Amino acid sequence: MKHTPSDAPASFGAVLGMGPGGVPVYSSDYASADRAELPTRQAYRSYVDGIYMGHKWQCVELARRWMYLNRGYVFDDIAMAYDIFRLRHVRMVADGTLLPLRAFRNGAKRPPEPGALLIWNEGGEFDVTGHVAVVTEVLPDRVRCIEQNVDDRAWADGRSWSRELPAATDEHGGFRVSCTFDDTAILGWVIQTGDDTHAEAIADPDPRLFTLQLGTVPEEGQADRPWLDGTDENQAAYIEMMGGCRLTDAEADQYKYFCISETALREVRRATNELHRMFLHATNYVLEDVDRLRRFNIPPALWPRIQQSWNNRRSQMITGRFDFSVSERGVKVYEYNCDSASCHMECGFVQGRWASHFGCDTGRSAGEGLHEALVEAWRESGVDDVLHIMQDRDLEETYHALYMKAAIEKAGIRCKIVRGTAGLQWGEGGRVCDADGVSIRWVWKTWAWETALDQIRDDLADDEENLRLHRTIDRDTQRPRLVDVLLRKEVMVFEPLWALIPSNKAILPVLYAMYPNSRYLLNSQYELTDELRRTGYVSKPIVGRCGANISIYNRHEDLITETPGQFDSQDQVYQELFRLPQIGDNNVQIGTFSVGGAFGGACVRVDPSLVITTSSGLWPLRVVPDAEFLAG
Repeated sequence: MKHTPSDAPASFGAVLGMGPGGVPVYSSDYASADRAELPTRQAYRSYVDGIYMGHKWQCVELARRWMYLNRGYVFDDIAMAYDIFRLRHVRMVADGTLLPLRAFRNGAKRPPEPGALLIWNEGGEFDVTGHVAVVTEVLPDRVRCIEQNVDDRAWADGRSWSRELPAATDEHGGFRVSCTFDDTAILGWVIQTGDDTHAEAIADPDPRLFTLQLGTVPEEGQADRPWLDGTDENQAAYIEMMGGCRLTDAEADQYKYFCISETALREVRRATNELHRMFLHATNYVLEDVDRLRRFNIPPALWPRIQQSWNNRRSQMITGRFDFSVSERGVKVYEYNCDSASCHMECGFVQGRWASHFGCDTGRSAGEGLHEALVEAWRESGVDDVLHIMQDRDLEETYHALYMKAAIEKAGIRCKIVRGTAGLQWGEGGRVCDADGVSIRWVWKTWAWETALDQIRDDLADDEENLRLHRTIDRDTQRPRLVDVLLRKEVMVFEPLWALIPSNKAILPVLYAMYPNSRYLLNSQYELTDELRRTGYVSKPIVGRCGANISIYNRHEDLITETPGQFDSQDQVYQELFRLPQIGDNNVQIGTFSVGGAFGGACVRVDPSLVITTSSGLWPLRVVPDAEFLAG
């Protein structure tokens, strides 16, 4: 039965129909949401009996709400709908008892049953997140389910389900369900049961697939010939910054690269997607309580602005970068640079050009889809006028800005670069304009918000009352300052002001407290604990950049290494010591880019020291099929 919607969608929050147990299914037509009734992002959080169900009215929200109202249990918070397939228990709300949850692959001999959750993989109609629906009826040739965020049309009278899916039993007794969308894939279903007959056995992948491999290309003088286009403004800025056509400064490393297996890349891709959602959940948790927010050492005068930014612009983050350790010991994240991430051009362009010039045909580039992902993120950004890129005159910022400008313009957005604030001027009505008199309404900045705040504090002479009130200055004698651009209510800045929270390392203990069983997180605390002393630990300033002011201690509390910097006066957090893998003479760190909240590409940084800094080398990263990787 082909899925063919007919009537107009119901308005957001309208009841489409009633599922089993009298559970309403709601329309998620966000375009019709009433902003008076739903003025902030907080208003979109769904609760029943004080228990968080999910985001109104997403598919996961319905699945959790149906389970709670009909069975009394809920599943753990997850980042993506497809992650439900990997869960192994549900929790009874009344007493906290854990009940077993079994996963059955599509085609398993145990068919779904009413109350089972049907799980879709990411892709096609359900790109990035996957999908979940609640099974209501199982017939020999079809399965009926209720779901949200697929079809927002009201059900016909007398109907008790959202959609019918074709199903059949094969010659081996396996039951297979097909989707009515051609571009989707059903993973299977999960059932709360103690019987694991025919259930999916989730085997851990071969740990060897997570050991990065060092490769070299034959030296045939490639490094002596130019391989970037010096007539291109963007590439010319990169060449000038690097002192030639190269990815790393070290002459001995020009022919070297690293390989990552397809399995390991899938895992860091999953980690990127899950962690992005987890950091956002933690941001919301911090902003709910001033005592938690106080830990972040952000001027209190900015708190209302951050809250307003979070309420209004939660979905308007373009890109950030996670820093990972990837080895046979697993995948662990160190932090999320979700405000002012670097290395986009190196990942999305330069490492691919290196492979072409040096004759590296092993695997594929780990950043091959990054630029198109950035283009799509900007298409979805809501920018409706000229976007100004604000940067300093630093060469690294210049090629970074030009690389992003190309993506912005490909997305159909007019774009201008502003270097510094000297050319800014006042326009009609007190607006800030660029040197050509174009009003500045949308900004993408190369600075981190914390760097901008340092300048803003200087501009306002640390006067928090001025910052709170945004008092005007004498426009006849003083040109616009940074504060007059970035903190004006009519100026929309990327990344949004709320990115101050997840970029601050004070969020790491919050995350660990919220998700203590996450396979990606390291034990992180505000105070040094005996447990951290036993494992060894890293002391980090809550606000710091480029690996500055990091101190590493072993389990005997001997100082192994520390880095200098200007952040030594900041409060510290303490994170479990989990060393980077050492391959050859270098410690190796994987960086992944989130773009529009989802994985966009990966790169690798290397350094003989234990801490990756701005001076660390960046080598090409190639993605290799598992069989080839293990044979290598």
